[in-house]
Amino acid sequence: MNILIVEDYVIVAKQLAKFLKAEGYHCDVAFGYKEAQQLIDENHYALILLDWNLGDGDGLILLKEIRDMGIQTPVFMLSANSEVDDRVAVLDSGADDYLCKPYSTVELLARVRALLRRENSIKKTEITIGNVTLLESNREVFVGKEKIELTTAEFDLLELMMKNPNQVLTRYQLSEHINKSNYSVKHSNLVDVHVKNIRKKLQNKEFIKSIRGVGYKIGKSS
Repeated sequence: MNILIVEDYVIVAKQLAKFLKAEGYHCDVAFGYKEAQQLIDENHYALILLDWNLGDGDGLILLKEIRDMGIQTPVFMLSANSEVDDRVAVLDSGADDYLCKPYSTVELLARVRALLRRENSIKKTEITIGNVTLLESNREVFVGKEKIELTTAEFDLLELMMKNPNQVLTRYQLSEHINKSNYSVKHSNLVDVHVKNIRKKLQNKEFIKSIRGVGYKIGKSS
């Protein structure tokens, strides 16, 4: 899952990213308001950890902008502001949770897990690798925020590969997945054609890696 950390204090941001990565999360870091705007505009995130007091802007204003844009990504606000009125203002502006600094990383991680569980129970199933996001239930694919149109077979192939990152899938496995005709499975080069078209639509030839003489795979670091 991709998490965006928005924190202008570099040491804190890097420590938080290191901690979350050790727990298995992929993290992007924005060290300011403008950088966060750009990353949010270009990518899909499962969660945004947002500091209130940013060097080049107000995190609360950024939160309102996110919600005004219709982005429903869970936002977890972090701040040294501990007054009740501050917490109310943050939650009323659209934040999903609030934690005062200094905080326990154990508590922060527990809250992150809770937010992600809640989000996963109410939203469409998402698979994100790099800047490619696949929404299973409504069969949509995005590169950043741009929706990519795929054929049924192209979507099915991409879905299978993204569900099995770093695993080599043979041409036979891929072909069988999209075509139950044994003749077509054994003799057709349709998989290669579909993969070529997917790469072209994603505008990234390296996203799907060719394994010579075997098949294809997608790496988590793609």
